[in-house]
Amino acid sequence: MQFQYGPGDSLVNKYDSKTGIYQYVNAKDSLVTKKLHLTELELSYLHHKVADLGFWDFPENQVNAKDSVDAAGNKPLHYYIAFNYKRKSKKVWYDKAYDGPQKLVEADGMVIKEIQKILDEAEAREKK
Repeated sequence: MQFQYGPGDSLVNKYDSKTGIYQYVNAKDSLVTKKLHLTELELSYLHHKVADLGFWDFPENQVNAKDSVDAAGNKPLHYYIAFNYKRKSKKVWYDKAYDGPQKLVEADGMVIKEIQKILDEAEAREKK
């Protein structure tokens, strides 16, 4: 699994389950890079959760114009999510300001929330 996000084209926050490299900007605007390995149970949970949310049927490109800005003049968050297996893979580019069907936008948000939740839980586990 690969999960990347950031404002505009800057996908500075990244996680790759194959390498375990987790990079993100913390609350102090510092770039943190560490190894974070997800368990087989966590990866299986994510696989089943995104499947239940319809991820495999999501359109690959859910991005508005690259130069779009939100009401405050900020570039919206862009996400790249990929699940890769031996026989199949799926990748989705998602723009937080995407103006597609509401059900799809909600499902995208739920996929992102689930991935971030698992990463947060794994990071807390490894701090102990």
